[in-house]
Amino acid sequence: MTNTSGAPTRIGVPVRLSSSDAPDARVGEANELFVFIVELLREAGAEPVLLTPESVLDTELGALDGVLLPGGGDLDPRLYGQEPVEAVYDVNPEQDTLDLAVARATLDAGLPLLGICRGHQLLNVLYGGTLIQDMLPSTVVHSGLDPDDAAASEWAWHDVVLAPGSRTAALYGSTDGTTVKIASGHHQAVATVGEGLAVTAIADDGTIEALEDPDRWVTSVQWHPEAAQLPSAERLLPFSAFVKVCRRATQDRPGGVQ
Repeated sequence: MTNTSGAPTRIGVPVRLSSSDAPDARVGEANELFVFIVELLREAGAEPVLLTPESVLDTELGALDGVLLPGGGDLDPRLYGQEPVEAVYDVNPEQDTLDLAVARATLDAGLPLLGICRGHQLLNVLYGGTLIQDMLPSTVVHSGLDPDDAAASEWAWHDVVLAPGSRTAALYGSTDGTTVKIASGHHQAVATVGEGLAVTAIADDGTIEALEDPDRWVTSVQWHPEAAQLPSAERLLPFSAFVKVCRRATQDRPGGVQ
């Protein structure tokens, strides 16, 4: 998808810095999901721009049309005023620094911003919120694999209702709100909501599944819309919608091409 000037819609995505060779298999799985996200943005007609620590320092984010914050390991709990518990995994200070720098610069630039899983949690922390460090076995519905059943699906599947009129619902082509089946695979969740964020989806067990900033195009979801087990059209839908949002935002900015 291109702007009317013929330039492609450029979506920045901070790279994952942890190696897939890490002992914890979840690291490699998160890196695979990162690849899926990049592929889906490209399929939606965008030009994914991979953001590294070096590129963030050297490149003006104003050259982008939007930013997507992908999933990955856990944020350092010290970023939201807590000491880490044993269940926290793949805490990578370089990743935290990169993702937070990208998110702050995106907000400063007024670009559309979409967070997925870790990206959802990071945005909540950036807005001053906190996280549940470990949801415990009682909430394994959101953790994916049952620890007592290694052969289980990697995802926990459940429905969630998206708030009418929300940007989250708009990603799924709805203005009145809709119910979507989502792929959950996380052991952390939002605890206290960051100041200025609105909750736009809640699971049956009370887990906050989506957030947005009512004053700007900033939206995040706890689930994985990029999950390979979803039908192709369902996977592509929210990414195509986000690319359109970014294209329109660029055209609407002062000096943008109409």
